[in-house]
Amino acid sequence: MALLEKNNQIKVQKKINSSLKKENDALIAEVNDLKKGTKAIEERARGELGMIKKEEVFFQIIKKSK
Repeated sequence: MALLEKNNQIKVQKKINSSLKKENDALIAEVNDLKKGTKAIEERARGELGMIKKEEVFFQIIKKSK
């Protein structure tokens, strides 16, 4: 019984590890993008901080709720 339980624990842990590895890989790719190019930095500045370029006009479209 203990062996069966340990095997189940191992399966669960492998799934968790796989999920965390995917998350780590995505974060590593994002860090590399930020280190290598300005495009990723610009995208984050626009999306997260609402920044715009000099002489650029920002339009925000707000949908009416019903």
